[in-house]
Amino acid sequence: MKYLLLLNRTEDALPEPGTPAAQAMLGEYTAAVQAMAEAGVLVDCAPLTATSAATTVRVRDGQPLLTDGPAAELREQVGGYAIIDCPDLDDALKWAVAMPAARDCSVEVRAIVDTGGAHTGGGHIGGGR
Repeated sequence: MKYLLLLNRTEDALPEPGTPAAQAMLGEYTAAVQAMAEAGVLVDCAPLTATSAATTVRVRDGQPLLTDGPAAELREQVGGYAIIDCPDLDDALKWAVAMPAARDCSVEVRAIVDTGGAHTGGGHIGGGR
């Protein structure tokens, strides 16, 4: 089963780019992702741009409304993701614990619904069957 690990962070918890703290955090993520790859569970993993660079899309009365910024004003925002393929939730949780975000913020683990191929490209619109 595939699981999505949502790597949540507060933006003020991120070290300044180029600092030793930022390099150390990058090294920790690299080690965690490399361990997942070596174990054969890693499907994909990437950081996301800052929430200030997000665009939120809503459709109201048939018209698209675009808003700069995140969908909600929350202290923690999704800063990255990993998709892993594990035999069960217990194994997925083991990998979530290895992510540095779990130590100072959180990692949300969610099973990915198998839609039986009822999607196109990289996304599925409209929910499960």
